[in-house]
Amino acid sequence: MRSVLEYHLVGYRRTWRSSALSSFVLPLLTMLGFGLGVGAYVDGGVQGVPYLDWMVPGLIASTAMQVAIGDSSWPVFGNFEWMKVYFAQAAAPLRVVDILDGHLAFVVFRTVVSTGAFLGVAAAFGTLHSGWAVTTLGIAALLGLAVATPTFGYAASVHSDSYLAILFRLGMVPMSLFSGVFFPVEALPGVLRWVAYALPLWHGVDLSRAATLGTAPAWPVTGHVLYLAAWAAAGWWLAYRQFRRRLVV
Repeated sequence: MRSVLEYHLVGYRRTWRSSALSSFVLPLLTMLGFGLGVGAYVDGGVQGVPYLDWMVPGLIASTAMQVAIGDSSWPVFGNFEWMKVYFAQAAAPLRVVDILDGHLAFVVFRTVVSTGAFLGVAAAFGTLHSGWAVTTLGIAALLGLAVATPTFGYAASVHSDSYLAILFRLGMVPMSLFSGVFFPVEALPGVLRWVAYALPLWHGVDLSRAATLGTAPAWPVTGHVLYLAAWAAAGWWLAYRQFRRRLVV
């Protein structure tokens, strides 16, 4: 597993500049546009908190989710269908679990780095109100695993990248919009509210918001953590099953 992780880190060392701009500029533009622009029209803030401060933890969790899914979709698909990297690794003395876990570890690394950059921008805007804000890095890692593992399984099971576009349009985008990032899920109709509760992003948003604002989350912390861990465990099993099906002859 360490060897596979090292492989991805060596590659990232040569390509990190391509993502550096988006890691810092995108959070800045997002907070200026949504937090200060839209927030100026939200009188009294949300739940007694200025809209920018309320929204930032949701954006941090959403960034973790987007990075994790992005690094678990086309890269995994390409390693099977285009560059055949996984097959080369499987021909070496590596187990399927090493290939899977090493790449997942890299995705978690990318998720935490991107989240850390966003957290730094948020701190510069004075939107962090608790020392617990640093725990958002751990929350991002767990949320990243919760969405990356099923995405690994999905990307390993399809043979056309058109299906990845469907994942983004019908999965990632709706989850970003309706998981409490931009407005409380309590504003949703009853059925959609429970759909939001079922998705992993809302749990990451609620934990991140409690950490940055120093308030109690809507659900117990243990419940959030166990639910995200269940997503990660189920997703890992599905991913391992698909990897083994394709790599073991």
